[in-house]
Formats: sequence, structure tokens, C-alpha cells
Amino acid sequence: MLINEKISLFARDALKGLTAKNKYLLPKYFYDQNGSRIFQQIMRMPQYYLTECEFNIFSEQASSIAKALVPAHGPFEIIELGPGDGLKTKILLQALTGIQQDFTYVPVDISIYALEKLSTDLEQQFKGIKINKQAGDFFQIMKDLSEQNGVQKIILFLGSNIGNFFPDEQDEFLQLLSRMTAKGDKVLIGFDQKKSPDIIIDAYDDPTGHTLDFNLNHLLRINHELDADFDISQFHHHTSYNPVTGAMKSYLVSKAEQIVTLGKLDKKIPFAKWEPIFMELSQKFNHEDIHLLAKDYGFEVSRNFSDKNNYFTDSLWIKT
Repeated sequence: MLINEKISLFARDALKGLTAKNKYLLPKYFYDQNGSRIFQQIMRMPQYYLTECEFNIFSEQASSIAKALVPAHGPFEIIELGPGDGLKTKILLQALTGIQQDFTYVPVDISIYALEKLSTDLEQQFKGIKINKQAGDFFQIMKDLSEQNGVQKIILFLGSNIGNFFPDEQDEFLQLLSRMTAKGDKVLIGFDQKKSPDIIIDAYDDPTGHTLDFNLNHLLRINHELDADFDISQFHHHTSYNPVTGAMKSYLVSKAEQIVTLGKLDKKIPFAKWEPIFMELSQKFNHEDIHLLAKDYGFEVSRNFSDKNNYFTDSLWIKT
């Protein structure tokens, strides 16, 4: 396929990132079937504190979260952006069904594999649950869901996904979030908190090599879908954390001068020795950051649900 022909969004984004002056790849494409499987392994690592912290928040505070989320009257939609395996969602849905059953669950995920599995699991666990699954890019689907239909909305954006956005993406995301909600609608967003740099670095550069495999799988996906010839043995995984800004960054660094061919795009990508590909930003926050974000986009923080160590916060926002 030639570059000027119609190509997939994945191909277009990969080409744009790999031909940029400072090479990058978008983290939203980590989650093909194999990437989703590797991420499940990452979430089970003892170093990856995020999953356990947020799981504990939901396990111990599910009733309080559910009561804070449920509207006073009428049916509502629970729109979850990036539910993954739904581990925390299932705890919340269990609590919600004990309070109010007149809701529709709308999971939105770029991974069709993860979405189908989650829907099957939920239909088995919660008989009669209404599910309206949406597969695709967050931003486009949020635009589609922005039309106000009079039904109250609860938006879930759990994990630490908000920290994966670049500043312009974060701005676009929160603007869309503001537009798709009406006064009184609620949003529950997960924020990884600033903490010891050692704890953060261990979570993103683990000794088992799962985070390395997760990043390298992105190159393997390009090989498979774009007929490329990345030699993953020629790339080194590197991480860095800035405790001032709270930015945790991950890279794949070329070990040698090399040329990678994207066969389907008829494009050759040169790499200098030790040239990096920026793979992922994982921004960390404090409570002041969270309150300022909410205020800037037309929300107020109703309550913060945190784990006992204050490593992680699920922040409940209400549209003003």
C-alpha cells in the first residue's frame, strides 16, 4: 500500500510518530489482544501498586462510592471509558444493583477483545443487565455521546488513564467530558498520586520484564499489521521520573544505527544509535492538581476516595 492511499488510523498514527523529529508512538495502541494479555500480567505484579490500591478503594468503599454516584431519581447511564477486564467495575456494579437497577452500562474501549470478554462476563454475573458496548477511540465516541438525551450520566475513567494524555490531549479530553455532561452529571476519575520516585520507577521498569514486553509488543503489532521488520532485540527499554513535574516517561531506545521498513506503507524509518521512541507518559498528580483541573472544566470535586497510603485517588466530580 502506498502512503497516499487510504490507510488505517493505526497506520497513519504510527507513520506520523515514527517520522517525527522526536519519534513517538501513541499508548492507546498498546492494547491489541497480546498487549491486553501482557497488561493483565503487569497488573498482577507486586511492584505495580496502582491496581491493588484502586482495587482496595473499591473493595472497601464500594457502598460509599455507589451511594455518592446514584442520582436521586430516574434512569441513568454509566459510561466507562477504558474498562479493561472490569475488575473494579464488577465490584461497583454489585453495589449499584443493590441500590438502583434502572441503568444502562456503556463500556467504551479501543480493544474489541477486552470489550467482548467484559460484556460476556457481566452478562453471566448480572442477569438482565443492560449493556451498550462501544468499540473505538475515546475521543470520537465521546463526541458521539455528547448529544444530550435527557438521561443522567455517570462517567467512569478509572485506572490512571488520565495521566497517559499529553497536555493537549488532556485538554481535549476534559473539554469533551465537559461538553458531554449536563449540570448534575457525575464523573469518577482515577488519579495516581505523587509519591516516592523509587516506588513509581519500580512499577514502570519491573525486574520480571513485563513492562519491557508490553512496550516491545507495540513494535510487534506494527510488524504484524504494517508488514514492518522491527528487530525487537535491538531496542532497550528506558524509564525516567521527574518528581518536580510528576511526569513518568517510558522509551524504547535503538541499540544500533538501523533502518526499519514499513512494508505496507512503502516507507523506511532510519534510527541513529541510542535514538529513542517516546512510548508513554504516566503523569502523577496531587490533590491541588485535581481540584484545579475540575474547576477549569466546569466541575467541582465532591469527594476524593483514596487508599490508606494515599498512593491513589478516585475523584468524584459533579458538573456545575
